[in-house]
Amino acid sequence: MTKAGLEDVVAATSTICDVNGKEGRLIYQGYDIHDLAKHSTFEETVYLLWFGRMPTKTEYETLVKELKANRQLPATVIKVMKDFPKTTPPMDVLRSAVSVLAMFDPDALDNGREANIRKATRLTSQFPTIIAHWDNIRNGKEPIAPRTDLSTAGNFLYMLNGKEPDELSTRSLDIALILHADHELNASTFAARVAAGTLTDIYSAIVAAIGTLAGPLHGGANQEVIKMLLKIGEEPKVEAHIKKMLEEHKKVSGFGHRVYKTEDPRATHLRKMSEELGKREGNLKLYNMSRKIEEMILADKGLYANVDFYSASVYYLLGIPQDLFTPVFAMSRISGWTAHVLEQYSNNRLIRPRAEYTGPSNLNYVPLEQR
Repeated sequence: MTKAGLEDVVAATSTICDVNGKEGRLIYQGYDIHDLAKHSTFEETVYLLWFGRMPTKTEYETLVKELKANRQLPATVIKVMKDFPKTTPPMDVLRSAVSVLAMFDPDALDNGREANIRKATRLTSQFPTIIAHWDNIRNGKEPIAPRTDLSTAGNFLYMLNGKEPDELSTRSLDIALILHADHELNASTFAARVAAGTLTDIYSAIVAAIGTLAGPLHGGANQEVIKMLLKIGEEPKVEAHIKKMLEEHKKVSGFGHRVYKTEDPRATHLRKMSEELGKREGNLKLYNMSRKIEEMILADKGLYANVDFYSASVYYLLGIPQDLFTPVFAMSRISGWTAHVLEQYSNNRLIRPRAEYTGPSNLNYVPLEQR
């Protein structure tokens, strides 16, 4: 029996992530996302995803040190990025830069576990640098060198904006990175595993994932959400705007999910962060508008807000440009992508599904002159 989009088809076994749609739970290697968002850090979550357990203090400090030490890009990669057309979409830049990075990795030809851990570390360290550097380059500025005294979240905001972020901004992005780190066999992760299943290198597998995430049906929904919020402009206009969209059967981005049948647990934390960041700015307009839209869609469609809905206002209030929303998603998801690639390599079998043929049969060849 075929299922469109492979919906609910189990394609692999994995210890990395469990998405319980009925209960609205998200589990990383046995740990509930609510627990991780409250107590953990992105760096600790990276270790958990890669190694299947929480690190000791020494293991945590070692990984953090390695992540910080690998943030800088090779000079040639920066030079190549400076030659890109300034109008190049950020996801295209990320995809291309990762391909170039592979050429400068000393472990490029080694597909062993330890070498791949080192490559995963470099990729996780360098994604934020690529994204922040590109935003500076396309705006005619020199890239800001990464710092080694800040967390992944803090360093990214520093490189992007040129000033050290405050504690609320850093922790908000840190939690967002934890929330986006993995989500089982979503489209981009599955693409990475399919590529890894051929025993291609980890860089190629990640390029496949980036290309998949760039599609508007996977990444980019939060960008559409912020466009909608800014277009509406103010709270009193929300009801009329959303009613019109519903009457015209237009999709309201940021609602519903293929797996979750109740609230997306990631939205729970992002909603709170949107409110906290709005209070800091002394302007709760985006949060209040979002709450009103959420209430209307739940009442009319029975759909809950997903991870994209409140991440839109969170990223906007952190000063992240709209077209960097999906790259920031990738900046987090690189941890999960690499975890799945490592797992695929550890017990590999080429992923080769079948298709149900629905075309014609028993056709007879007619010579070209007689057609």
